[in-house]
Amino acid sequence: MKQEDFFKNLVAHCKEYGFIFPSSEIYDGLSAVYDYGQLGVELKNNIKQYWWKAMVQYNENIVGIDSAIFMHPTIWKASGHVDAFNDPLIDNKDSKKRYRADVLIEDYMAKIEEKIAKEVEKAKKRFGEAFDEAQFTSTNPRVLKYKEEFAEIDKRYVKALEDNNLADIKQIILDLGIVCPISGTRNWTDVRQFNLMFSTQMGSVNEDASTIYLRPETAQGIFVNFLNVQKTGRMKIPFGIAQIGKAFRNEIIARQFIFRMREFEQMEMQFFVRPGTELEWFKYWKEKRMQWHKALGLGEENYRFHDHEKLAHYANAATDIEFNFPFGFKEIEGIHSRTDFDLSAHQKYSGKKLQYFDYELNESYVPYVIETSIGLDRMFLSIISKAYKEEVLEDGSERVVMSIPAFLAPYKFAILPLTKKDGLPEKAREIMDKLKMQFMCQYDEKDAIGKRYRRQDAIGTPYCITIDYQTLEDNTVTIRERDSMSQKRINCNDIAAEANFAF
Repeated sequence: MKQEDFFKNLVAHCKEYGFIFPSSEIYDGLSAVYDYGQLGVELKNNIKQYWWKAMVQYNENIVGIDSAIFMHPTIWKASGHVDAFNDPLIDNKDSKKRYRADVLIEDYMAKIEEKIAKEVEKAKKRFGEAFDEAQFTSTNPRVLKYKEEFAEIDKRYVKALEDNNLADIKQIILDLGIVCPISGTRNWTDVRQFNLMFSTQMGSVNEDASTIYLRPETAQGIFVNFLNVQKTGRMKIPFGIAQIGKAFRNEIIARQFIFRMREFEQMEMQFFVRPGTELEWFKYWKEKRMQWHKALGLGEENYRFHDHEKLAHYANAATDIEFNFPFGFKEIEGIHSRTDFDLSAHQKYSGKKLQYFDYELNESYVPYVIETSIGLDRMFLSIISKAYKEEVLEDGSERVVMSIPAFLAPYKFAILPLTKKDGLPEKAREIMDKLKMQFMCQYDEKDAIGKRYRRQDAIGTPYCITIDYQTLEDNTVTIRERDSMSQKRINCNDIAAEANFAF
């Protein structure tokens, strides 16, 4: 199946089974805004819990906060967002469509990487077990040509971004022959910068109202609470502050389902360290975060680091963890060494000292910060895109299964009485009432048992518990595992213990 078709099927499946709905759909929707349905919100909450446990519960020196979305407007002046939070945009004069110029160039470069991957895949099939990928990619003339083309574009592109040379960014688009996907023409306008922050008014009447912003990131709420948390929690450096929360960006080019939206959720942790130790901690969190992702079991080959050549104004080191989405490798998490930029800026603009007294060194200083920032919606998309499978079974029948990691699945058990009579529903309800105190469960007695299995496969339920007439005799049930479809009988009292290892 083509990736484009796969992605369309995935999006349709998410709506059909209650994972994700287009927002305000009865009013024809709102572009690039989505609502999480009854299954989606359970999966989302499980992802949050998985992150929170790994980041806060398992680390004695990391605590959490929940800062407000509305913040004093000077915060965004101090952080640089008012003056520098921009995207380079370009319009096609024929289609009247607007695009992010950097995305057009990066998509072109991604296609070059896809060509290299195809050459590698063909060679693997040709040479089999004897295939040496490293040797092939360093000697094959076609691959070397693609690599050279990629490097030349990348060098020029990075320089244009560093110099904020909008004219050269446009020229790169023209030189590469990039066309508008709609019109197919190269009739481009000049590249312009567009600020991404949403603004609104706070005040009882327009005359007295002041302009404030919906936060474009959650990090600043952590920085302005640095001293509050440090003093009340008696925190010693190194320590971290974590937060999960909504952020808002006026993305002109919002696309690829929930990958890029105007309202999204972040899971961020800011780790405060002594100046001079930040690069050691950057390396530590870089590896730690990659381990966390790979532990999901979605395939180690689907992750890679992308170190930044062009650094943000606040950073002295930065990398992205990229995931292989259906549309290619894209950022899922960023790890940045932010130096002391944020705390120093807020100290300057607020007039309040944001320093830490280090008793071991007997001196005060503004801490340096290592940031880990993951997009919750992108994390959600990575999981469902690898979980979604369309399978043809041995008997020729077909099924759609969501192989979501069991501990993240919206429902852990489906409780299925074989029939609606003869005491089976009552026994099923008894089992349901016991399990639901510990696990999210779904009760279903409609349709034939085979159809109910397929329905649970489609929403990712790891285990189906079937209550039949034998259950009434010996208190055993049939437990069916989602991915293998294997079945066995176990005692009702052993259901939780049988599956608990997976959760």
